[in-house]
Amino acid sequence: MKNHIVTLLCALTCNIAGFAQKDTPVLTADICIYGGTSSGVIAAYTARKMGKTVILIEPGKHLGGMSSGGLGYTDIGNKYVVTGLARDFYRRIGAHYGKFEQWIFEPKVAEGIFNDYVKRAGFTVLFERRLIKVKKEKSRIKEIILENSYQPAPATNKTVRAKVFVDCTYEGDLMARSGVSYAVGREANGQYDETINGVELMNGHQFPDGIDPYVVPGDPKTGLLWGVSDQMVLPNGTGNKMVQAYNFRITLTNIPENRIPVSRPENYDPNKYALLLRLKEKQPWKTVADVFIWSMMPNGKTDINNKGGFSTDMIGMNWEYPEGDYDKRAKIWKEHEDYTKGLLYFIGNDPRIPGHIRSEMKQWGYPKDEYTDNGNWSHQLYIREARRMIGELVMTEQHCQGKVRVKDGVGMAAYGMDSHNCERLVMNGQVRNEGNVEVHGFAPYAISYRAIIPRQKEVENLFVPVCLSATHIAYGSIRMEPVFMVLGQSSAIAACQAIDKKIPVQQVDVKEVQNILKNDPLADGSTREVLVDNEDSDLVHITGNWKKEHNGGYGPTYLTNDPTAGIAGSVRFIPKVIKNGDYHVYVYFPKLLDASTLTHITIYDGERATEKIVNQSDLRVEGQTSGEWLSLGAYKLIQGKKAYVEVSGKNADGVIVADAVLFVPAK
Repeated sequence: MKNHIVTLLCALTCNIAGFAQKDTPVLTADICIYGGTSSGVIAAYTARKMGKTVILIEPGKHLGGMSSGGLGYTDIGNKYVVTGLARDFYRRIGAHYGKFEQWIFEPKVAEGIFNDYVKRAGFTVLFERRLIKVKKEKSRIKEIILENSYQPAPATNKTVRAKVFVDCTYEGDLMARSGVSYAVGREANGQYDETINGVELMNGHQFPDGIDPYVVPGDPKTGLLWGVSDQMVLPNGTGNKMVQAYNFRITLTNIPENRIPVSRPENYDPNKYALLLRLKEKQPWKTVADVFIWSMMPNGKTDINNKGGFSTDMIGMNWEYPEGDYDKRAKIWKEHEDYTKGLLYFIGNDPRIPGHIRSEMKQWGYPKDEYTDNGNWSHQLYIREARRMIGELVMTEQHCQGKVRVKDGVGMAAYGMDSHNCERLVMNGQVRNEGNVEVHGFAPYAISYRAIIPRQKEVENLFVPVCLSATHIAYGSIRMEPVFMVLGQSSAIAACQAIDKKIPVQQVDVKEVQNILKNDPLADGSTREVLVDNEDSDLVHITGNWKKEHNGGYGPTYLTNDPTAGIAGSVRFIPKVIKNGDYHVYVYFPKLLDASTLTHITIYDGERATEKIVNQSDLRVEGQTSGEWLSLGAYKLIQGKKAYVEVSGKNADGVIVADAVLFVPAK
């Protein structure tokens, strides 16, 4: 039934958006958003709910970008940073699957929810339109000109005029054509006083010693195997224009009635995978999970990602993509598709692959019910980075690590500083990948408003929440889909402020934006939920000896107490209830190996107390999250600070955790 609902939502939304596809040559709106990524949809929804007319332009045929394009295994780092409508999106995913929140999901479910945002807000969507020209007056964008993405012809061009523009593409095309400064590739470490930018030779996703790069092993005269560059490795920390590898996040299924066999693709060339065979000889496979990161999604589907020295990342084949024209990009995109489909076919069919691996691979195929208008293949290449704006402030490694903090935050990030490999070359007669960086273990940090706006002298009515102002390595932490949604919402709120006050975006009062984000997080005037975190010292009362822990909880820290080693303590979370009413109450539990099996919790609604014993064996941590919300039930709460939730160490058989409590108004 749910599948039928998703399909119906898609059909209804296409009808709503379709009226804008008529032959009207000039369209006007308060806000024009270019790029129907997750960020673009949330930005458009926010602006429309705030009373502005909106046009959302998507060069392709689908909304949601990577969030509906196969990246169902959500990269987060810390759920604390997922706020507002981004959090609403994952709650809606959860509702679809019968849960409170869910962070792993099927592509079609995500797309259905994005389409539903369009339907509920009622804004215009232009599909299959791409940017060819930007017209400015001094430092203001006045209009943009669009052509048909698949059948360009001057007679069918459209012009869009708006007061404020938002570039939500992964490529930053509107930003670049507007004359905004930007960077491509990696900065040298010295440029922003960083330590892990530029050329980096680390062990992650690396080849073992002894992998020969030549067609005939040991003979350089025979040339290099496919995928190996003849470039010389530069010193560590050197900047260059190489970008980290792209790939497709692959959706397959092992459900026979929904499975289409992986067939021999166009332009198939088994020689492209010769390095993989040499890698296999050094590191024999037991399963296909030795070749891919094989993450399971609901209903027998996958989100397959790159793994190891040779996998789905097409290393070094995308350097021309960020600044390439549409034809160049289409060529690179198709090469990535051919390579990836060829890799799947190769592993399932090449006689040099062990029989048990081929048999396992053939249990998987393309889902009949996904990407039905695109040959059951994703509509979105994973553009991990392209252009990055050089704006009013550049986010750097120091911001990620908390060494430099900003006060004008309009979103947060918490994922590790992460880069996939940028090149594959020869070092000392062996194959080596270069560019992989994985540095984790820091608290959530704020992303500056100045990082999503250009310098005023360049453009004064543009926001860039996706290709925002950050160095390569800082962008590696920020570039997560939930964060893009948060920044899209922030951009839309600030755009409305700029329009209402008739001021450049650089002069918007950021405190007003922050207040709106806090007080109207769903952009619909509904009663907001109340979060009490252990860091909220004025709302948390502690008795006993509790230790503050870092990494792995909700927010910057969480508290632990080991009653078996001393006196049992308690932590009382006191919400400031905004409005009388029914609230669903949740407590957050990080996943700990030595946690107590049972936790005693008292819920006081302002008049009476209820005792609960929570069994942590009910904890079901999914994806890249480190914990989950567990329900304590629904309660009628009184306005003010009379209610509380108290976590106690009473009768514990292990470590007790006190982290955060959430009070969600019943709808």
